[in-house]
Amino acid sequence: MPQNNFVVITGGVMSGLGKGILSASIGRILKSCGLKVSLVKIDPYLNIDAGTMSPFEHGEVFVLDDGGEVDLDFGHYERFLGQSLDSSHSITTGKIFKAVIDKERKGDYLGKTVQIVPHVTEEIKNRLKKIAKETDVLMVEVGGTVGDIEGGHFIEALRQLKKEEKVVNIHLTHLPISGIDQKTKPTQHSVVILRGMGILPDIMVGRCETPLTEKTRTKISLRCDVPLNAVISDPTLKSTYELPLHLAKEGIHTIIQDLLNLPKKEPDLSEWENFTKKLHAKKELKIGIVGKYSKGDTYLSIIEALTHAGTNLNVSPKIVWIDSEHVNEKDLENLDAMITPGGFGNRGTEGKIDAIKFARKKKLPWLGLCLGFQLAVVEFARTELGLQAHSTEFHPKTK
Repeated sequence: MPQNNFVVITGGVMSGLGKGILSASIGRILKSCGLKVSLVKIDPYLNIDAGTMSPFEHGEVFVLDDGGEVDLDFGHYERFLGQSLDSSHSITTGKIFKAVIDKERKGDYLGKTVQIVPHVTEEIKNRLKKIAKETDVLMVEVGGTVGDIEGGHFIEALRQLKKEEKVVNIHLTHLPISGIDQKTKPTQHSVVILRGMGILPDIMVGRCETPLTEKTRTKISLRCDVPLNAVISDPTLKSTYELPLHLAKEGIHTIIQDLLNLPKKEPDLSEWENFTKKLHAKKELKIGIVGKYSKGDTYLSIIEALTHAGTNLNVSPKIVWIDSEHVNEKDLENLDAMITPGGFGNRGTEGKIDAIKFARKKKLPWLGLCLGFQLAVVEFARTELGLQAHSTEFHPKTK
């Protein structure tokens, strides 16, 4: 029986290093080599999915074509690969534990003592193998950092997976700069933890503000027991969309092809390169986003949609954040366009309504999303029709 190909990406030292961007970028490179690629995100939390989480907790909830509510990294996956994914590609501890307990209640384990090993780990592996059968390479991003107590069963399943399938393990770590040196000690400690859990990294990716020096690469290669060419630099770039081009220059695809025994082929990233060249247009447009949640990750899909639209139109969108609880008309006067995004709860709705009224009266280009558009109906009904309008979601006795 032929083995499936996996590229597993873990993270160490600290969270928020960009495992999702790294996974999506490598996926894009491999797809550009002519391979059929897909991605899976493993999240260690006990929630079934991200749908009930506050944006303050976990950033934006990304909605898939089948209605699945998942981690925002899926937005990166779909944008970078140009393909849609379904809910089976999101694996959480909540999903796995529920499936195992449901099977135990039905008697599927025939009276066995149900344990993390083998029952939970088999459930994880079986889900990964099922998706992998439809691909040439399945990318698997493991949320959190190695050593987290809640992620141990996933790391164990992935350790076992390498005994059964063809697996490349990529470990992403942070290299802080102290003085003039890139410090490798946190990376070394992270690899010690990973090794202690039975996984040896094949490729090390160093996240740093500046490109890795040869001294740093040599030290990581020696201390983490990976070939020098398998120590990859992941510096801060002007745009995250430039990362596939950077990683391709580092030759990460060649290392993966060697380790998985895949045909040697260079990626055709010409279309991607043309896209990145248009990212930094000189003409600037101020786009106001009127919302009540924190900036950045909460409205990530809107930000990325503006980036793509701006690139297509050869303009640079400059986002102006406007707190819907404190809308000031002066903040709205210099905008070129406005977006009122969705949200939940009554807080900030009156400010959104005021901003929508301003946009309509001033004929400012405006886009309402979900609740944002619902409130436009409320505003028009109040202002132009004289009705005591609102949403029964907030005021059940609205006339």
